[in-house]
Amino acid sequence: MLDRSLLRNFDLLLMVAVLALCGIGIAMVYSATNTTIDLADYWERQLFFMLVGLAVLLAVAFFDYRHLELLAQPAYAGLVGSLLLVYLFGAVQGGSQRWIGVGGTLVQPTEAGKFLLIIFFAWYLSRFQEQLQRFGYLLAALFLLAVPLTFVYLQPDLGMAITFAFIGGVLILVSGIRLWHIAILGMGGLAALPFLAGTLQGYMVERLQTFLDPSSNRDASFNVLQALISIGNGSWLGKGWGHGSQNQLHFLRVRHTDFIFSVIAEELGFVGTILILLLLFFVIWRLVRIADMAQDQFGRLLTMGVASIIFFQTFVNVGMNLSIMPVTGLTLPFISYGGSSLISMLLAVGLAQSVVMRHRKMDFQ
Repeated sequence: MLDRSLLRNFDLLLMVAVLALCGIGIAMVYSATNTTIDLADYWERQLFFMLVGLAVLLAVAFFDYRHLELLAQPAYAGLVGSLLLVYLFGAVQGGSQRWIGVGGTLVQPTEAGKFLLIIFFAWYLSRFQEQLQRFGYLLAALFLLAVPLTFVYLQPDLGMAITFAFIGGVLILVSGIRLWHIAILGMGGLAALPFLAGTLQGYMVERLQTFLDPSSNRDASFNVLQALISIGNGSWLGKGWGHGSQNQLHFLRVRHTDFIFSVIAEELGFVGTILILLLLFFVIWRLVRIADMAQDQFGRLLTMGVASIIFFQTFVNVGMNLSIMPVTGLTLPFISYGGSSLISMLLAVGLAQSVVMRHRKMDFQ
């Protein structure tokens, strides 16, 4: 039976901001794909993904997030199991083995895997909050993080591996570990860098070299150069929706996914991009606010994990469009085309809504 009193705490401002970002995403996907025959229906697919995602968001919001503690260990097992299936039987595209076929559709488990990781780590770090003062429990947490992270790295998917590491790192830090633990981990990370550098795949090295010296590989740096031209073309107010030259003349590749920020900058200008970034950071602020309001450590960590994903992906995606970070393939939250990405992001917002709707009701119904 639905408890209508829960609706009083539903974060309507967060919901409005998310809907606005999804609507902008559909409009920009349309602009980026409508002149390409093979991609012309992508905006309709994105609309469908949004509707499915909103249904998932509402279902998750009305589900008591505290019950997820019972599912934390199966969630971790499911994450590792799906990554193992990808490693053994996954489909290869563009030299990477990141997808598995489900009913004739390729699914990337790492998109949903980010949130399974958040659920598990929120449970582990809240369940053993007192014991985290002992270094052994912290090492156990790092080992549990390293298992899925290694499978993702082997796909190879450096961008998603860094995302997993960032999520785990943020949750560990906000869970309240000791300062000397942080110092030891920092020194350990620095010591491991030479080893990690030796394991980089060819495409990873190429992207780093292209980032440091674009002239070293003109073909690889072509899209970054076109992105910068697009951003420069936009000036203050942009060329108008659907009128960006680099976008409409197809100079800008993967313009509906990784480089949709450049399409926005060219067509909506500096003012448009700032408004969209303000919307994204408003969403992040609302999530941090919900984490602060949460009355239990599990809910707090759950919401901080969601906020960390949106912040990290926004920072990296905008950074690679501006050529101040290497190209990683991370999408712009709620805006870039992609069903797995959009639905999982909306599911994550649903988790945060579940926390805020119950922040004054700590007893199980």
